[in-house]
Amino acid sequence: MKQKVNMSFKKLATRSLQAAWLPVCASACVAALLVAGAAQAQADRLTPALSGKPRERVILADRIVAVVNDEIVTLRELEERMRLVTAQLRRTGVPLPPEAEMRPQVLERVIIDRAQMQHAKQEAIRVEDVQLDSAVARIALENNMTMVQFRDAVERDGVPFNRFREDIRTEILLNRVREREVDSRIVISEGEIDNFLSQNKPGGGEQEVNLGQILVRVPENASPDQIEARRKRAEDALAQIKGGADFAKIAVSFSDAPEALTGGALGYRQQDRLPQLFVDAIASLPKDGVSAIVRSPNGFHILKVIDRRGADAVPVIQQTRARHILIKTSQVVTDDQARRRMADMRERILNKTAEFADLARKFSDDGSGSKGGDLGFVYPGDTVPEFEKTMNDLKPGDLSQPVKSQFGWHLIEVLERKSAEISVERRRNAARQALRERKVDEAYQEWLRQLRDRTFVEYRLEDR
Repeated sequence: MKQKVNMSFKKLATRSLQAAWLPVCASACVAALLVAGAAQAQADRLTPALSGKPRERVILADRIVAVVNDEIVTLRELEERMRLVTAQLRRTGVPLPPEAEMRPQVLERVIIDRAQMQHAKQEAIRVEDVQLDSAVARIALENNMTMVQFRDAVERDGVPFNRFREDIRTEILLNRVREREVDSRIVISEGEIDNFLSQNKPGGGEQEVNLGQILVRVPENASPDQIEARRKRAEDALAQIKGGADFAKIAVSFSDAPEALTGGALGYRQQDRLPQLFVDAIASLPKDGVSAIVRSPNGFHILKVIDRRGADAVPVIQQTRARHILIKTSQVVTDDQARRRMADMRERILNKTAEFADLARKFSDDGSGSKGGDLGFVYPGDTVPEFEKTMNDLKPGDLSQPVKSQFGWHLIEVLERKSAEISVERRRNAARQALRERKVDEAYQEWLRQLRDRTFVEYRLEDR
């Protein structure tokens, strides 16, 4: 079982409110066109006397604020995004910048999202309903909720459930776009891995750092005047920070990075997974320290060390040898039937009327069934979170209660544990992953810049 990304409802619900990743899907574009057209037609038909309002106010009920290639962005979409961004900033305690500064930033995020969605459509990248249903069900499962409970929790958070589903669809779609256009094209050579390992010896105690970033993006093939204008914008942002302004607030107002509208925080990362120019820029900075302006191919960066924390210095990890029985759910086997079958097998094992290995060979839906359910020694992260958490809570010889994952219902027995040094192969794989993460962010920013530069945009926002 390969490890799956554990994205909890809380995290995804939060991301559904983050302006950098809120959806502008094809269906919303069609709806926007219909709304805008209907509003305009109604305004043309109704006189002020019939509507009870001045004609101008009827026209402005919804209007076009930008054209992105051949699609429109309406005022209604922008205002909805503004409300969501404002709610998220308040929830996380980020001071709100003036609306006149935030509105163009939010509109720019809508435009970039729209451009990515258009690219996905051109490349026939899509998320089918069955895949979306599976993703939403997995999120509910990871939060130990039924779908009814999960729907209620989402809507209590102020997000209509249908909107939440479309947010998740867009999240998946944008991830697929990134994987196809960026991640899949990153190449890590064996020589790079060798150099990385020679510079990062085992036991080095590599630190993790939570960075804040402000990026003032510079267009590709920018003229000297454009570069200078962008530099001055970065200098203005840095001057305000040095003058005592809140970094997160300035990020909302100035940054062009995807995380800008949530205050610019990148989250904890090991330093070896950061671009080298970031590592160099923050090398001597204390907690809460802010860097000078850093120039990269993508533009001008300002970095803040939000926090640092140490990582495990000893390259020794605990391995667990476990075995399990898996019953998958389907149209034939319901969730309740699978759970009851698993509970019955557990009683038979505890009462010694059946052997674990025999039941695994006879009933398990996993490939390990032929080996009596034996998974061998597994490393942390080798199994899905629900399985790993239950397994870690067991002592050798213990038998779990039935536990559910996206694969079905499991019965887990821990056979033994041992501490082992990380193998050479795993160290090389970890190095490859670190180098990949270091390159991916820069490559993604570059791809976004190129996509944005070739996207036709006509602004109709009055205060732009």
